[in-house]
Amino acid sequence: MKKIHTILTFSIVLFVGSCGPKDQKLVEDNSPAISVTTSLVAVNGSSPFLSVSGKIQAIQSADISTRIMGYVSKVYVNVGDNVQKGQLLVAINNTDLQAKRAQVNAGITQATVAFTTAQTDYKRYKNLFAKQSASQKEMDDMTANFEIAKAQLESANQMKNEVNAQFAYSNITAPFSGVITAQNSKEGAMANPGMPIISMEAPGNFEVMALVPETEITEIKKGTTVAVVVKSIHKTIAGKVMEVSSSAKNTGGQYLVKIELDKTDANILSGMFTTVQFPVERKEQVRTVMIPKQAIVTNGQLSGVYTVSQRNTALLRWLRLGRSFGDQVEVLSGLQADEAYIVSAEGKLYNGVRVNLQ
Repeated sequence: MKKIHTILTFSIVLFVGSCGPKDQKLVEDNSPAISVTTSLVAVNGSSPFLSVSGKIQAIQSADISTRIMGYVSKVYVNVGDNVQKGQLLVAINNTDLQAKRAQVNAGITQATVAFTTAQTDYKRYKNLFAKQSASQKEMDDMTANFEIAKAQLESANQMKNEVNAQFAYSNITAPFSGVITAQNSKEGAMANPGMPIISMEAPGNFEVMALVPETEITEIKKGTTVAVVVKSIHKTIAGKVMEVSSSAKNTGGQYLVKIELDKTDANILSGMFTTVQFPVERKEQVRTVMIPKQAIVTNGQLSGVYTVSQRNTALLRWLRLGRSFGDQVEVLSGLQADEAYIVSAEGKLYNGVRVNLQ
């Protein structure tokens, strides 16, 4: 018990000592002040661009399906494979078609025999009728039999053409040269009419599908050059408006605009999201906080800017950024209108360093 009492007494002495008046003084940074240049946050009433979201897709793409129902017997390609036009992609079990073709061939044989017999009878009675050895009714009956047999033979031949056409849907080939982007069915699965089995696209040519609000659609003209920002790869690609929809019936009040991208070496892929900047002023008044990109400080995934505190020290403030417009970037949160931020400094900035405003 005496040992415990001694430890408690020593702890209390340390605590009281740490609360003494001489330790309450703040430690100040005595390093020389850094000369900095500041600027006030500007709030724009209207953006220099009309910016809307879009999505990249290949100009030539296809979801390949079949018109017949059957089990997938073989898939000859995988996702990422390059294929040529006419190359076999998928085979569907066609046992029922083979049975149907056998029935059709038997029907053609039967119709051919009937047609040959009717044709022979028709020619015989035609000669007899010319010699007045057959009545008009007998001649009419032979003519009717001949025409019926002829029509039945034609019907059997057309049915064979139909079966042969269905065989083409059991062996699915590539409609154009391109890359396989999706494989939606495997061997042994049931293939249903209209359901995609293979998806493919022709690489190299891309377009952007963007939705424009009804308040701005009248300003968008076909042939207009636009800037397409692909944020995922930090690239801006030029494009041209190719189509402007005149109806928003199926797009919820947004009008579809198709932009064809210029040829580029950028590694763009279908499905990437973009920001399309049209060179027109927005009609809607939007208050946007903008700062120059050169003032931004980054640390990993974080972005911020140095401001000046009331004690004339640098203070790093983290921001949430939005879209980029040239050398300016939109600030969504972290800075308010008319606040000052440091644009440039004659030394290394860090939290708490004294600054001298120029």
